[in-house]
Parts: sequence; structure tokens; C-alpha cells
Amino acid sequence: MKYTLTWQARAIRPDGESAWFPAQVPGNVQRDYGAYMGWGDISVGENVTLFRQTEGYTWEYRAALDCAAGNGENAVLVFEGVDYRFDVLLDGMTVCEHEGMFSRVEVPLCGDEREVVVRIHPHPIREDAPFEDRQQADQCVKPPVCYEWDWHPRMLVSGIWQEAYVEMRHEDYIRRCEAFYTLSEDFSRAEIRFETDCSAPVSITLFDPDGNVIAAGDSRTVFKVENPRLWWCHGQGEPALYTYVARTAHHETRGQIGLRRVRLIMNEGGWVEPIGFPKGRSVAPIQLELNGRRVFAKGSNWVNPDIYNGVIDAARYEALITLAKDANMNIFRCWGGSGVNKKAFYDLCDRMGIMVWVEFPLSCNNYVGTEHYLAVLEQEAAAILHDLRSHACVVMYCGGNELFNNWSLMTDQSLALRLLNKLCYDLDRDRPFIMTSPIFGMGHGGYTFYDPDAKKDVFTLFQSSHCTAYTEFGVPGVTNIEDIRRIIPDDELFPIRDMGSWRLHHAFGAWGAARWLCMDVLEMYAQEPLDTLKKVIDLSNWLQCEGYKAIFEEARRQAPYCSMAINWCYCEPWITAAGNSLITYPIKPKPAYYAVKASLRPVLASARIPKFDWHAGECFHAELWLLNDSPEAAKARIMASILLDGVEYPLLAWESGEAAANTNRIGPTVNWILPDVDAAEFTLRLEAGAYSSEYRLCYRRSEARRETRQMNV
Repeated sequence: MKYTLTWQARAIRPDGESAWFPAQVPGNVQRDYGAYMGWGDISVGENVTLFRQTEGYTWEYRAALDCAAGNGENAVLVFEGVDYRFDVLLDGMTVCEHEGMFSRVEVPLCGDEREVVVRIHPHPIREDAPFEDRQQADQCVKPPVCYEWDWHPRMLVSGIWQEAYVEMRHEDYIRRCEAFYTLSEDFSRAEIRFETDCSAPVSITLFDPDGNVIAAGDSRTVFKVENPRLWWCHGQGEPALYTYVARTAHHETRGQIGLRRVRLIMNEGGWVEPIGFPKGRSVAPIQLELNGRRVFAKGSNWVNPDIYNGVIDAARYEALITLAKDANMNIFRCWGGSGVNKKAFYDLCDRMGIMVWVEFPLSCNNYVGTEHYLAVLEQEAAAILHDLRSHACVVMYCGGNELFNNWSLMTDQSLALRLLNKLCYDLDRDRPFIMTSPIFGMGHGGYTFYDPDAKKDVFTLFQSSHCTAYTEFGVPGVTNIEDIRRIIPDDELFPIRDMGSWRLHHAFGAWGAARWLCMDVLEMYAQEPLDTLKKVIDLSNWLQCEGYKAIFEEARRQAPYCSMAINWCYCEPWITAAGNSLITYPIKPKPAYYAVKASLRPVLASARIPKFDWHAGECFHAELWLLNDSPEAAKARIMASILLDGVEYPLLAWESGEAAANTNRIGPTVNWILPDVDAAEFTLRLEAGAYSSEYRLCYRRSEARRETRQMNV
């Protein structure tokens, strides 16, 4: 039996101690303190900057204990996660000192304790770091995102971010019950065994995905399942889950098992024999094979969906993951800078068939392997692996984000990465592991609609790319006008300037002076003055929608050599003024979400359009494709036409023939001279029933017509 506690907290400041104030657990103490101080919503204006003064504070939580054990029970105080370095005191006596937010801490109780205090030390900050940014976190296992990123303000949070409770346990309490299995090479048979940690015999009952009992035994039993129902990712089959119940006289626990085999294999065309000498190695494999089938991984980068990671609950996870499933996604890359999620996230991904790429909490830093850092990393990484290895959704591990780059300066000889590789082998060797992302052959970026250095838009840029996987790419969009009005004060709202709340909420200076608003790019494509906020937002959303469609569909066309398309990014932790996310905080899809949803349909008519910007008199041309990521064959009759200035012009019809399962077909190229009319855009339509698509493109009238129009206006 579990007993929740009622918590209070206080700040220990340089000028003394605050009064005790109510504290939410799970939660973050800064959120509770902000409410106590009346600092308001951190998404509004510049409120978040008020918390800079708290970075050096020590915090204390306290709760009364009234839970005497009896009837052969033992009382245990359980902390499933406390961020980050903390002490536990019982009636004023320190009984535990701990560093690390992902490992569980248990404290036995005698039964006569009256109060527990959790003292949380100031945030780990490397004092000689050259900047106040992520580098301050390069010698701790605290996720660096809260030290500031280009879509996350500097907001150092801590607290009891996971469940904390007192649990009454009999001697036959099942401390651990974990399932392990092997599949025959042809998937016709599974053998399941259980490891338990209990002082008494444990009985185990196994249920099939429909809830029927199929076997019973104990921890010595090898459960044999003939013709098992396999766990498949979304779009490839059923995410079948078997259930087990483990029991003793006084305790019961249960879990689920997804039977599947996952491998990371060489991409088709990846084994390239160089002509002549000297020879080198080929690209690194990054093709996911699920149950013997190559699967194109299409999805998004998952980041922390709230600055206050402690308040994220199962309902928030479920709403966000459901949107991803509805958008035809089958994978999340859980970006290392945000750390790992709560258990409910992985349970839901198991159930919905969303594959999860797990990164350890390293990102964009050189994590020099001091003895102290390596010891904490080993403790925390082992805890993460023990927690996650039973989840079918977890298909691969990664050491961290962008570690083999000139801003990180790590290599595969870095001790931290060698340690993580060893731990993954020792604790979960059948799941793939890569050192970092990207590795050779993969691509990160670009992140804007137009690249001024390459002088290419995303249509052209990605068609000239040749990567085994695109695991970060983005196109920014300005947030909807209602939320902009909420976070930007009226006196700053318009005209937009590089200052105040616009800058703090990442419209400027986030990554380069003009990012993420990208007014320079918007002005390239604007054919009338951007003299209202609505015009800015509408144009920005247009570019984000068409840009994301262009990249996702091009990545799919490059299969089978290309095996992944995972955009940056899915969600956001607060309301950004502009950014690459598909979902505005907390759970509001952007127009680009619906564009991506259309481009990720298992089967669709697609067009390879060489560029976004077209002029009157040019010969517009586009290749027609039938994209098929489904496990079934597909075919379509595709009617191509152009809608320009209110007139629809038929171009051609293509009978695609059959595209085999998980295979694309290329068709004819449409060619059409664009007439000179009074318009600013045109649409390419591909009519193919449920597989139909359309592309809204920029059109520029001739200079003579432009001048005539200006005179008339």
C-alpha cells in the first residue's frame, strides 16, 4: 500500500529563509516559489527572467510522517526521481546523500519518524565555463536544456519531479519482476523467462493481447508461445502486447511484453566499394529493421513538453502522442538535451506503436570524463537502462546529441561514450546503440526555409542532398496570433522589433540574429508590404507548411538509401514567438502539423518540385511519384493540374501501376509554361482519391504586369 504525502517547500536565500509555501509533488520547486511570490505565468512577457535570482538558492521540502508499520510490514520512503543533488533528513538527521535525477532512492523507516526533509542543493554549474549556457552543465548528468537553448529560455528547475511516497511492504514484496524473451529466426515461436527479486516464491500468469490466460508458472518457468503476435510500429501492423501478473501472498505486480526483434542494419546502397585506392569505410548503418522488415522511420524530435518537467502527466503525454499517431508518425527521437521522460510516456508509446529512439542526457558539450562525472553517469545510465529495457517501443539507444562536432569535440574514444556503449551491451545488448547523432552518412539541418549560404530553398537543398537519414531538419513558423498576443505586451506587439519579449521568446537571436522569425526570408517571398502582424504570420505559416512537406516527401523519395525523416522538432516547453515545432505549447497543432500529417500518409501521390519560387514565362516542371510506406501493395490513377488565378489547367493523367509494399514508384514529369497573370501564388494538384496531394507555390507576375498593377492600385 502506498501513502502520498503533503509537502511544503521553502527557499534558503543569501538573505535568509523564505516562509514555507505549498509544494506540488511531482513538480518543480521553482514553479511553487513563483506562485508564492506572485511572479505570474512564465510564458508571459519577461516573467521568466525573474527566476535568474533563484539559481544559487538551496531548497527544502518537508512533509509530516504518520505511517507506522504493522502486521509484518516494513515502511519505505520512496523517491522515484529528485532533481538534482539532494539530501534526505529524517527528524533532522541526514540519512541519504545523492546526486542524479534519474535513479530511484529508497529510505527504510522505523515507524517512529515524524518529519522528512529533502534538501536540494543549488544547480550544478561549472564555474569556469566561458558562457552562461549549456557548457555550465558539461560535468553533470542534469539535462542541459534548462541552461538555455534556441527554443528554451534559461530557466534552471529542480525539485521532486517524480512520485514520492511511503510504501508498506510485507516480507514477500516483489522488488523486481522483469521479462526477457527470445524469438525464433522465423518468428514462429517465442520463449519468455522472468527474473524476480523476492524473498518468497512468485507465481506468474501470462495473458495474450486479448486478455486470455495462455500460461502459468513461476520464475523458473520458460513460457513458450507458438505463433506469437508480434509488436509492430504504427502503420506496419498491430502493436501487440502480452500481459503478465506476478503474485505472492501479499503483493501483486504486472507488466507488459511486446515481442519483436529490432536491428540496425546497413542502408540499401550503403556498402559502396570505392574505386581504386586508398579505401575507407562505408557510411554507418542507420536502417531500422523490425521483425525482419525494413521500416522507413518517419516522425519528429521529442523535446521536454514543459519547462517544469515535474508537472508533465500521463494526460499530457497521451494527448501529444495521439496527435503524433494521427499524423502517421511512427518514431520519436527523444533528444538527449531534454533527458528521459516519465514511465507513462513509454507505456503510451508501447500501446500506440510509436518507436522511441532514446538518447542519454548529453548534448552539444564535451563531457570530459572526470572520475566523479563518470561515476554519476554510470549510476544514472544504468538506472535509465533498467527502467526502459522492458519497453517494446524503445528501438535504439544513442550516446547523445551532436557530440562529434567542432562545438562538442568528443570522439568515439571519449570515456563517457565508451562507458555508455559498455553499459548498453552489458544491460541490453540486443538493442542497437550509436555513439551520437549524426554519425557518418546522416544529416542534421537545415533549419530555415531558405539557406542564404547555399542560396537554396529547402526544395532545392534536400533534392541535392544524399543522406542515409535526416534526423534533424526544420522550417520555422510564427506562432498563432492569439498566443502571440498572450506572450507579447501590447506596446511591443507591432511593428516587430529585435528587443524585449520578441527576443526572449526566440524570434531574434536564438540562432543567428534573425532567427527564428526569419524576417529576411519572409521579405524575400512577400509580394506586398508585411505591414500587419497577420500578414507576417500567414506568410510564415505558408512557408513552414510547404517547406516541411517538401523535406518529408523528398526524404521518402530517397528511400531505400534514406531510411529516416525526423524533423526538428515536435513540441515545445513554453510558447515560443517563432520556432520549428509542429505543436504550440501546450497542445495546440500548428498549420504545419496538418501539412506534415498529409505528407506522412502511408500512401500518397507526391511531386518532386525543384523549387518554391516561380516566375511568369518559366517552364514549370515536377516529377510525379507514388510513395508507399505501407506493408501492402498500392496503386493509383493520378490526375495532375494547376490552379492559377482562379483557373484550373489539366496537365496529365498517370496510371502508376503497382507499388510493392514499402516501395515507391516514379512517374512522368509534368511540364507547363506559366502564363503571365495577376496572381501571387499557384497550386499544383494531384487528384488520386484518398492519396491526393496539393502544393501551394510562389508565383511572380512579369515586371510589366507588376507595374501595371501598381499603377491601378
